[in-house]
Amino acid sequence: MSASISTSLRSRFFSEEELACVQGGDVPRHVAIVMDGNRRWATRQLSSYTEQELEVAEMRGHWAGAEVVTEIVEGAIDLGISVLTVYAFSTENWSRNSTEVEEVFHIFEHFLRANRAKMVEWGVRFSVIGDLSPLPKSLVQEVETTKGATREGGALDFVVALNYGGRDEIRRVIGSIVDAIEHGDFARDALTEDLISQFLDTASFGDPDLLIRTSGEKRVSNFLLWQLAYAEFYITETLWPDFTPRHLMEAVLDFRKRSRRIGR
Repeated sequence: MSASISTSLRSRFFSEEELACVQGGDVPRHVAIVMDGNRRWATRQLSSYTEQELEVAEMRGHWAGAEVVTEIVEGAIDLGISVLTVYAFSTENWSRNSTEVEEVFHIFEHFLRANRAKMVEWGVRFSVIGDLSPLPKSLVQEVETTKGATREGGALDFVVALNYGGRDEIRRVIGSIVDAIEHGDFARDALTEDLISQFLDTASFGDPDLLIRTSGEKRVSNFLLWQLAYAEFYITETLWPDFTPRHLMEAVLDFRKRSRRIGR
């Protein structure tokens, strides 16, 4: 909370009164976002189009979506959120057109280079979850460089799910647990939910309190399947390139209205 208060006077998005209202209540510690709607946003800019024009427009949609991320990170800091996890590229996205996949990776590399210094300045600690092994070496290098440059950040943990799938994560976790049991690290009957959580990609960040999904879709899309067990869901019709820090604040205020009984 201290990080958000220190930035409140220079917030580009919220008044001091708004921030005092938000920070005076129950702010979700960890917010996860399924950033959906880039391609639909792009096609809505066109009244008619050829297949080639559609492909170009969809790329512009991805670029527009990437530009939004920076503002949402800044807004999350202002609102007092501690962890922000965004779904950038899923294990299923490999089935898309190879040109689109390559462009998405290029956009992400550009995003990291363009915003690395800003993340350091804002106190953002950057992390990635997912399996990076199939990704381009140049992208992996940018990821590692950014992680190293921001490792001292204390205002916000910004986590990007990259080549991530909830089922794939669980598969990897099972393999790691089997290996640990076979190596005698712990006995099989010692296996608990808490122990399983320690093997998850998100072990350092905890489970999300709030999941936001843009573009009106009402599914989790293989995102954080274990971690979302007790998260509150907030669905908005807003497409991701139109999503603003004020939309984020609306989601946080809606979260504060919920009664989180968690089984009680």
